[in-house]
Amino acid sequence: MVTVNCQSSIKLIDNKVIYFDPIKQIESHDADYIFITHTHWDHFSKEDILKVKKDETIIIGPSDIEKSCLEIGFSKDSIILLKPNSNISLSNIKVETFPAYNLNKDFHPRENNWLGYKLTINGTTYYIPGDTDVIFELNNLKVDICFIPIGGTYTMNAEEAATFINKIKPKKVIPIHYGMVVGNQEDLLTFINNVSKDIEVEQLIQL
Repeated sequence: MVTVNCQSSIKLIDNKVIYFDPIKQIESHDADYIFITHTHWDHFSKEDILKVKKDETIIIGPSDIEKSCLEIGFSKDSIILLKPNSNISLSNIKVETFPAYNLNKDFHPRENNWLGYKLTINGTTYYIPGDTDVIFELNNLKVDICFIPIGGTYTMNAEEAATFINKIKPKKVIPIHYGMVVGNQEDLLTFINNVSKDIEVEQLIQL
């Protein structure tokens, strides 16, 4: 089961309960794993992490999350720090990391080593991009389910996202990163109208 409550705040349940960049969460304390793409406030919210954290939760992210995670009660053993182009396994989950950065703007510098994630769970592959433009490291990405930012300003815009999706051809695409800080219904419609009809588009953010 996949849900997106807003922005890039994704919950994925498949044997394990997995969160990505939780924000505006209800209190649940059910996270087995929390993945963080980068440290901007709308992706790394300590308040919302604590709403889903339980004693056994493992948090995964770039190196600049470590200090804050220790401050809010994670032990060193429950923090996994990764760089782009890494591969690890967590239980039955295969994790690959990708760079996430901007090309012609300064919000997400490449040198920060912020992350996108490809997860393989029970034979299904998912890509969760973080805040990124269409970068060359994604040229050969192959996934079944692809989340993609469409809001523009801080990431690729709706047209760029659609062009990228038509190139990599996932079975399903789920647009994210719109409707809260930037991006609106018009961006969503632009994205949907430009995605190839043989790719399923699932809208999980309700505007």
